[in-house]
Amino acid sequence: MKVLIIGSEGMLGHDLVDILSEENEINTTTIDTLDITDIGKTIAKVQEISPDVVVHAAAFTDVNGSETKKDLAYSVNGIGTRNVAVACKETNSALVYICTDYVFDGEKGSSYQEYDQTNPLSVYGKTKLHGETYIRDILSKFYIVRTSWLYGYHGPNFVTTMLKLAETMDTISVVNDQIGSPTYTMDLAKAISKLIKKPSYGIYHISNGGECSWYDYAKEIFEIAGIEINVKPVSTEEYPQPAPRPKYSVLENYNWKMEGFAEIRNYKDALQEYMKLI
Repeated sequence: MKVLIIGSEGMLGHDLVDILSEENEINTTTIDTLDITDIGKTIAKVQEISPDVVVHAAAFTDVNGSETKKDLAYSVNGIGTRNVAVACKETNSALVYICTDYVFDGEKGSSYQEYDQTNPLSVYGKTKLHGETYIRDILSKFYIVRTSWLYGYHGPNFVTTMLKLAETMDTISVVNDQIGSPTYTMDLAKAISKLIKKPSYGIYHISNGGECSWYDYAKEIFEIAGIEINVKPVSTEEYPQPAPRPKYSVLENYNWKMEGFAEIRNYKDALQEYMKLI
């Protein structure tokens, strides 16, 4: 297949290029080569390539920054996604949209399935949900892929942040009352490569198995790295941030399982592999 990856310069984008190029003809755009907020340029670029599948991995992902840059967040995550969807309609291309667990409010108390009620708390989550809505209104051939707590080799992430802090600090305070599933971008890219082989369109939750708090996650990172450091658990209230986060946003990969795909490995196994690379 001919695949266009929008946002190929990002952490996930790099892995998508590596994985999808094994079986597909790959074209890419970056923030420098395509402004998705410009509908004319977006349509022209997609028409020029005429791909079978477009993987839309470009986004304004600064969760805290989105609270003060609402127009920018909506312009990229909402309007930009609409523009990509319109371009896909013009070329009859299927669209893969990378979304987030932050479309949920975290109040359910158990893992979220694909058709649970969304209720984002932050501007980031709201604008990503706007993107979903545009896609569902415009297209019939789409895969909306919600994922969570991404980390990977090609970008800054929680793992690298923790290891960096440990170089100069004896004690690190980490939130222990937000629960999610850390997801390795390489595993997500591999899952997407399988997904696009079938026209099984719809919404998918794709994350590594298992769950943890940010505190548990940090402890696991330092244990694997062999670093002795005092990790102090703190509440969300003790560590306020501009953007509210869901307390419990574990995603159940229900549709993935129902389509017959193999279970995605536990986050601990993925983390072990990733940390050997860094």
